[in-house]
This record gives sequence, structure tokens and C-alpha cells, in this order.
Amino acid sequence: MGWYVTSRTPQVPASSNAHPPTGFGHISVAYVASNFVSPATTSYLQSLLRNDSGDYLAGIATWADSIRYTKWGRFTSDFHFIDAKDDPPRYCGVDFDRDCKKDRGCVVSALHNYTTRLLDPRQSEAERAIAAKFVVHFIGDIHQPLHTENVERGGNGIQVLFDGRGFNLHHVWDTSIVERLVGGVPRSPYAKAKQWADELTGEIRQGKYASKRIDWLRSANLSDPVATAMAWAAEGNALVCTNGECWAVPRPCSAAANNSLSLSQSCPTAQQPSETRN
Repeated sequence: MGWYVTSRTPQVPASSNAHPPTGFGHISVAYVASNFVSPATTSYLQSLLRNDSGDYLAGIATWADSIRYTKWGRFTSDFHFIDAKDDPPRYCGVDFDRDCKKDRGCVVSALHNYTTRLLDPRQSEAERAIAAKFVVHFIGDIHQPLHTENVERGGNGIQVLFDGRGFNLHHVWDTSIVERLVGGVPRSPYAKAKQWADELTGEIRQGKYASKRIDWLRSANLSDPVATAMAWAAEGNALVCTNGECWAVPRPCSAAANNSLSLSQSCPTAQQPSETRN
């Protein structure tokens, strides 16, 4: 597996438009979550979302993206990320007061708002259902490292070759890497996402992620959604520095043979791009 930086530009390359995202990552996250939800919460959400199947979270996992560019939903466009004003790879860090836009919000403030609305019995059932759809999606967003980074609009302005094809770096982290890890994703991604989610669930319960499970649970505190979301954002943002030695350098870099995001030691230190996300 290899990716190469080809240019820095705010335009999305035509080649990435030929294979639009399937939402596989979000759907997989939702299936994993549904494997850990308590029976009482499952019943509540199935009733709220009017879906009593096992797909009740996966079925709405991409809804927030589907309304993002509509006339009604455009106010949510900044809710999908937080622009960390850090300096990767020399320094990575997220600060809520510094990085969350005061007038437009961010994924952390959105999770605070919609978690509060979801748990508020004074809200109508329809409003709580909308809040649930946002929460499920934004939890997926905040765990993608480039949704917690400002440089080049979270990597959208960095054009790369991944397995010989042109994409922007954000798309690679959003879609290309995970689809390659599972051997490709069909047009309807749900069965494949469920299979992968069940495999990940097994690793969380008694496999390679079992040792991390307690810390993950400890970081989730519904009484303090901002602190919870910031802990998630910081964890993902740290990976931008850990694995980003050459993500902004216009010369070849290669990924490790184990399909991880760790780059080879031959990659030079990244240079600070001049453009930022609008």
C-alpha cells in the first residue's frame, strides 16, 4: 500500500468523484455501537427511530451527510469537524476555546447540543429523533483524525495517489484505507459493514483492543458531553502527528507494509502549508 503527495490545492480531484464514498465507515461505527448498547437503550432508540431491526443505528448513520448540503441542513456544515490550530507534525493538540468556531460551532459543540436534546424529555419525539441521527454521525466524524485538524481543511487540500489512483488525503482516511482493509465494499455496504463491525466487536471484547475498553468507557460521560467529545478529538488528533511525517510534503512517501498509517522513516519533515480551511 502506498500513497504519494502530488499537489496542494483546494480542489477535489476528478478521480475521487468517480468512486463516491459509501458511508462504510459511519455504518460500521454504528454497528459496533449497537453491539454495546444496553437493552433498555436499544428499545428506546428503536422506538424513537421507528426501526426495530438490528440496523436501527446503521440505517441513520449517514443521514447527517445527506442533509448537509440541502437548504435546510447547510447550517450543520461546520458541525462535522473541529479545526485544531496546531502545527503537525511538530505539535498536535485540540483546544475547545481556540478551535471551535464561536459563531458556527464545531463537532464538539454539536455533540454537546444534540446529546442534550436527545436526553431532554421536553423535546418532541421528532426533535429527539433528529438529535439521535446527528449524535450517531458526529461520533463517527470525531473519531476520524482529519476531522480534528485545520491544516489544508483537514487534508481536503492535499492531493495524493493511493494505490495508484488520485484522491485528496481526507478522502483516503475517510474511505480508501478502510475499504482496502476489508477487501473492497459493494454498492450496498451494510452486510459488509456488519461483518467487519462484528469482527471489531470481538477484538474489543476479548481481543487486541480489550485492554483499551475500560479507558474508552471511562472517557464517555453523558453528564459532560464537551469533556467526552474533547477526549475523543484529542485521541484522533494525536494520530495526525504520529503518522503524518510527510503528509504535506510534495515528494513520494510510502506506508508500512502492515496496512497501518505509519509512514516510512525515509519521509522528510512536513512543511507548514499556507492555506487553511475556510
